Amino acid sequence: MAEDTAAATPETPETDAAQPEKRKRLLRILLIAVIVIAAVWGIWYFLTQAGRVSTDNAYVGADSATITALIAAPVKEVRVSGTQVVKKGDILVILDDADAKIAVADAEGALRQARQRYGQANANADAARSRVSARGADIAQARARLRDADATVAKARAELARRESIAGTGAVSAEELTTARTTLASATAARDLAAATIASAEATRGSASGDLGAAEALVRGTTIETAPDVAVAQARLDKALLDLERTVIRAPVDGIVTNKQVQVGQRIAAGAPIMVIVPVATAYVDANFKESQFRRIRIGQPVELTSDYYGGDVVYRGKVTGIAGGTGAAFSLIPAQNATGNWVKVVQRLPVRIALDPRDLKEHPLRVGLSMEATIDTRGK
Repeated sequence: MAEDTAAATPETPETDAAQPEKRKRLLRILLIAVIVIAAVWGIWYFLTQAGRVSTDNAYVGADSATITALIAAPVKEVRVSGTQVVKKGDILVILDDADAKIAVADAEGALRQARQRYGQANANADAARSRVSARGADIAQARARLRDADATVAKARAELARRESIAGTGAVSAEELTTARTTLASATAARDLAAATIASAEATRGSASGDLGAAEALVRGTTIETAPDVAVAQARLDKALLDLERTVIRAPVDGIVTNKQVQVGQRIAAGAPIMVIVPVATAYVDANFKESQFRRIRIGQPVELTSDYYGGDVVYRGKVTGIAGGTGAAFSLIPAQNATGNWVKVVQRLPVRIALDPRDLKEHPLRVGLSMEATIDTRGK
C-alpha cells in the first residue's frame, strides 16, 4: 500500500498541468461550434430571410355581394339560411308576384291596343289617299262638263247671233228668237255651274289632301314595330316582365350567405338590403405595412401568409397586386390634426392588396375578417 501511494504521488503535478490545456481545448471547440452555428445561421438568413418584410397587421377581405330587392313586394319564400353555401344562380328569395303579373297583363293589353291604333292609322292613310284620288277624278269630270258647257254656250251664242242677223227680214219669228236667247242663257248657267263644280271638287280635294297629310304623319317612316306608341307600349311590357322576373332573387356569385335580414311575410322596399353573400373562393388579404418597409416592396412580389385559423403549418401563397393610394389615417372620418404644438410622430401604415392562390383557398377556405401574418419576399421582381 505504501509503495502504491508513493508511486501515485509524483503524477499529481502532471495531472494539474493537463487541466488548463484540456479547458482551452474545450473552449476552442466551443468557439468553433459557435462560429459554425453563426455562419450557418447567417447563410440561412441571407438565403431565406434577407430582403423579407413581415407584418401581423393583415386581414382577410372579399368583394362581397349585397343582395337587394329591386322591386317592392311581400316575401313569399326564403330558401336559404345564414352561413349556407350557395352557387351562382341559386334561388335565394321569392317575392309575391301577383301585382307583377297584373302589370304584365296590363302592359300586354296596352301593346295590343297600340298596334291596333297603328293599323287604324295606316288604314286611315290609305283611305285618305283614295279620297284624294277620287277628288282628282271628280275634278277631271267637272272640267269635262265645263268644256261641254262652253261648247254648248258657243253653239247657243252662234244660233242667237244668226237669228238676230236675219230677224229684220222677217225670216225668224219672235218666238224663235226668244227660244234662242233662252237656250243661250241656259247654256251659260250650265257652264257657270260646271265651273263652280270644279271649284268645289278642288276644295274637297284640298281637304282630303289635308286629311291625308295628317294620316300619313302618324305612320310616315315607321313600321308597326318602330311606331312611337307601339315602342312605348313595348317598353312598358318589357319593364313589367323584368319586374316579374325580379320577384325571384338569385345569387349573383358563389359564396356563403351572411347577415340575412329577411323573413317570410315581410314587405321589403325596393333597394333594401336583405343579405350579403361572401365569395370566399376569391378572398384576398389587405396587409398594413409600415411606411419604413416600403423601400423595396413592388407589385408582383411573392408573399407567404399564415393564419391563426389553421395555424402556422398551413402556408398560403400570394402575390402583391396593389398598393393603396393613402394610409388609413388619411381617409378616416376624423383625420389626425398634426399642426399642433404637441405633435408626436407616429409611423403610418399603408395597405397592400395581396391575391391568394386559388388552390390554397380551395384546400383551406378562409373567412372575411380573419387576421393573417404576411411576409413579402422583396427580392422578387
